[in-house]
Amino acid sequence: MPFASVLLPAQAAGGAELDGLAGWVVDVMEAIGAPGAGLLVALENLFPPLPSEVILPLAGFTASQGNFSLAGAIFWTTLGSVVGAIALYWIGVALGRRRLRIIVDKMPLVDLEDLDRTEAWFERHGKATVFFGRMVPIFRSLISIPAGIERMSFPLFVVLSAAGSLIWNTIFVVAGYFLGENWHIAEQYAGVFSRIVVIAVLAFLIWWVVRRVRRNRRGRAAEH
Repeated sequence: MPFASVLLPAQAAGGAELDGLAGWVVDVMEAIGAPGAGLLVALENLFPPLPSEVILPLAGFTASQGNFSLAGAIFWTTLGSVVGAIALYWIGVALGRRRLRIIVDKMPLVDLEDLDRTEAWFERHGKATVFFGRMVPIFRSLISIPAGIERMSFPLFVVLSAAGSLIWNTIFVVAGYFLGENWHIAEQYAGVFSRIVVIAVLAFLIWWVVRRVRRNRRGRAAEH
């Protein structure tokens, strides 16, 4: 079930007033204007439980009501995405490779060789990862941290983040603008996509843990 559907009833075709999360989001946008949409998206980057799949269509919906322009909604939400991504990038920079290696070295089932391979992979594919990662739920926020840890060129990071965010935000803001009171349809489709991503990630993690446990057992058996 999509996140918004849990927190609020979908808006009725007759224009019933929004409640819950959606009502609060619209109130912020109506009070501050398009910059309010940018502020909410920036917060969404730092606090993923606040879903962009709700904020972006509602930004389009609010624009369709004449509170601000469609172009303004796209500009400010993209700016908010970039600001949030930059904050997480500098968290990655502050963490640094040395601290990360200390943390990884103490984690069960993970060794420094895994980290070395991950870093090598990011060095080869980091640009595409940051760009496309901005269009993937959950990873949209998290991808900024390894970019900071690996000290990706900051101007390049900003450009890639802005480009990926612009595409993602435009799709959902425009959808909300033209769907109007049926904005929640866009959120529902995004919810399906999010669930597919979560299931795929969980499946990969389970496969990885099982593979690692088996490898460790074989290693201990060989020692004896």
